[in-house]
Amino acid sequence: MELSHLLQKPPGYMFASVLCSLGGFLFGIDTGIIGPVTVMEDFTKYVGNPSPTIHGLIVSSILIPAAVSSFFAGRVADALGRPRGIAIGSFVFGAGAALEGASVHIAMFVVGRVIEGIGEGLYLSMMVVYVCEISPPRYRGALTTAPQLLTTLGLVTGFFTCYGTANVQSSFSWRLPFILLAGYAFAFSAAILTWLPASPRWLTLRGRTKEAAETWEKLDVAAADREKILDQYDATVVETVVPDASSAAGNVASTTIAVPKSNKAKMLDVLSADARPRLIMAVFLMGMQQLSGIDGVLYYAPLLFQQAGLSSNESTFLASGVSAILIFAVTIPATLCADRWGRRLNTILGGLGMTATMFLMGSLYAGDAVHAGAGAGRWVVMVCIYAFAVIYCVSWAVGIKVYAAEIQPQRTRASATSIAHGSNWLSNFLVALVTPTLLARSSYGAYFLFGACTLATVLVCWVFMPETRGMSLGEIDDAFLHKSGLARARGIRDWARALRRSARWRMPAAVEA
Repeated sequence: MELSHLLQKPPGYMFASVLCSLGGFLFGIDTGIIGPVTVMEDFTKYVGNPSPTIHGLIVSSILIPAAVSSFFAGRVADALGRPRGIAIGSFVFGAGAALEGASVHIAMFVVGRVIEGIGEGLYLSMMVVYVCEISPPRYRGALTTAPQLLTTLGLVTGFFTCYGTANVQSSFSWRLPFILLAGYAFAFSAAILTWLPASPRWLTLRGRTKEAAETWEKLDVAAADREKILDQYDATVVETVVPDASSAAGNVASTTIAVPKSNKAKMLDVLSADARPRLIMAVFLMGMQQLSGIDGVLYYAPLLFQQAGLSSNESTFLASGVSAILIFAVTIPATLCADRWGRRLNTILGGLGMTATMFLMGSLYAGDAVHAGAGAGRWVVMVCIYAFAVIYCVSWAVGIKVYAAEIQPQRTRASATSIAHGSNWLSNFLVALVTPTLLARSSYGAYFLFGACTLATVLVCWVFMPETRGMSLGEIDDAFLHKSGLARARGIRDWARALRRSARWRMPAAVEA
């Protein structure tokens, strides 16, 4: 490949996707700092040595507001456009983080987390939708996993920010991470308003076809790719011959215009016959994604490593930081290879791997094989924590959020994705709330609970989850119409074929004109 080709400016849709995905960086930082902060000596003195239940409430107080706001994020996105919705959400998020960093009482800290959660639910629900709406189909899988990649980079940043401030002998040790997070959020909000163009699909659905055409040009999306993207409008966009004001007087031109089925996309459209099965699948998968226990691992990594035998805060923070680096490292190839493996295969195999690691850790604790001072059990547990996080990042983290968004009809995509994210937040709240209590009352109960939830998800996906990789919306319609037969038809031989195909690296074929 020639050097001049390598040095070419990347297309506009890639720049827009990466810029939008930086919201994941904010989410990752918050996830990375809240666990270490709540076990810092200065913070526990500030709070008053909280019980496991209060500890869980402090961490999880961000999640219910995020769940509630995510339910309405689709309506905000439809009314104001994706970029404005993302900018508003990230600004609110930054205001909440600033309140946490400046709090003078624990009540003010919790209020800050509630406000932060409202903003988080708004902007996170819109990011993947926006990237889906501007991405050529052959790059959609990789680009829509960019938020996850940047979330893991945020985790690394958050854990090591706390590692760097842990020895500061003042409340600044836990305030500084939140102050920095607020600054990042305000900068992100300003960047979105300045540089992120409106979704051309959103413009087209509102009849602003001239602006949509200009935005496609700005995003450097080829005409053939536009047709493939617009094909996913599910009969809300049609190709017709109408007078074109930009052409010579009296001439006509073929123009893509929006023909909505109704004046507005109604929230209840997600319950229509064609959309309902997809909504149910998205809500189930997004909820079970958290019930796998991943945020129990991320929020409470210092506690888990302490339970396994590491004693000092520095050691547990460092071990947590190493886990974040490992997660980030494996997410890079997982993002690049997102479209090489099918969504269904990835979900089932990843779920089996996570189930195995959770059951192994639970069995070791139940058998009293883990001791702080000696023995191999504690090292096996630490390796399993790392293995669980790695498997999650190359499977469920990459595939489930993309799947939940791409299976929805265009007219309900924003609303359905927001509802699915609400399910994700509610499950996340339960995990964040009960994990400290479970760990305090039983060394093994949390591991068996999360392992059982993951195994149940694998069984449901085996029966009901159709493959959608690389499909147009019409093909996804057919897959859901025949989901029972399609899902049951895929067995071990299909998996083996997919694994053999994935072993051969192949660049995506050019889009046919």
